[in-house]
Amino acid sequence: MTETITNWAGNITFSAKELHRPYSFDAISALVAGSERVRVLGSGHSFNAIAEPGPEGVLLSIAALPPAIDVDREARTVRVSGGVRYAELARAVYAHGLALPNMASLPHISVAGSVATGTHGSGVGNGSLATSVREVELVTADGSVVTVGRDDPRFGGAVTSLGALGVVTALTLDLQPSFDVEQHIFTELPLDGLDLGKFETVMAAAYSVSLFTDWREPGFRQVWLKRRTDQPLPDFPWAAPATEKLHPVPGMPAVNCTEQFGVPGPWHQRLPHFRAEFTPSSGAELQSEYLLPRRCAVEALRAVDGIRGTAAPVLQTCEVRAVAADEQWLSPSYGRDTVALHFTWIADTAAVLPVVRRLEEALDAFEPRPHWGKVFTVPAEVLRGRYPRLADFRALARELDPAGKFANAFVRDVLEG
Repeated sequence: MTETITNWAGNITFSAKELHRPYSFDAISALVAGSERVRVLGSGHSFNAIAEPGPEGVLLSIAALPPAIDVDREARTVRVSGGVRYAELARAVYAHGLALPNMASLPHISVAGSVATGTHGSGVGNGSLATSVREVELVTADGSVVTVGRDDPRFGGAVTSLGALGVVTALTLDLQPSFDVEQHIFTELPLDGLDLGKFETVMAAAYSVSLFTDWREPGFRQVWLKRRTDQPLPDFPWAAPATEKLHPVPGMPAVNCTEQFGVPGPWHQRLPHFRAEFTPSSGAELQSEYLLPRRCAVEALRAVDGIRGTAAPVLQTCEVRAVAADEQWLSPSYGRDTVALHFTWIADTAAVLPVVRRLEEALDAFEPRPHWGKVFTVPAEVLRGRYPRLADFRALARELDPAGKFANAFVRDVLEG
């Protein structure tokens, strides 16, 4: 059977002739054991060739597996099958009076794919989504199942693993008691006068904070504060409260955005920017993201402002978020408190790539680590120098996948050298 398989945005067409969708764990093990090359396609929200298996490889989806979500209320954990998406997981967890500590802006992404690529939300005290993982179960190259937990010395490489270790069939996540959140939006925060101290104060003004701009003008058109209702109401004197509901992309209708104007609601209905019941069918966009040391945040923002005349014509919106340091060896937030600069571009690869290269030049002095699932052109030899535990990850990949069954061209560029 031959089918055309693309990612969500449609900018990547996979060379694999078929997407395999096994319905059982035994079928996954058999397929993996009998194949020379395997890559897993999650929800398809990556914008580069990270999931590309090559024309002779197997492209595998685990979305057809039974969607197990097993909550242990006493232990405050949940074991979830890897193909489950965050929206579905969040509803189940909330029904037990519990919560995930954070969520990404879009709740429609798969759990396994999100943590494997270092996806995150925002908040100076919130790590990437991978920091909630306490155990990972994966089918390795010979079809056997390996479980790696936090007490295992290999754990630092097992979660944000780029799919290079095996097929993640289940994850166990830490939970906490449920909480409510209210969302307050402010407009027109100037870049002028924003020093590092003020930036840190802005980003710490609520449990989760996002700044948005289209770089047509210096400064931020929108500031989204997501306050836990059990925490103090923030004083935010630097920008004016919004007078209408807003979408992160200027001019877009806000009907599919999560509730605003301080209306309290459950954590999973406020931490994402978009409603779970809104399911985007395709993405008329490309995305890039760069994660830098937060101590460089203001300098980095001024560097972007310096090329805004180049970036703005192909940019829909730019989001600035804070991410706490973590210990995943290949996490873009490994070892450093981070500022994340996310760019949503127009859906025109030829127009966007030169701007991406110019942006990377402007940010190079800050040693940015690109999000693994977005559009970037940073050379592999440069990336290798920005991950101090890369040698440890290489050794783990050789242990679990000695023949490189899960290592496509994208992964080999990262691991080799």
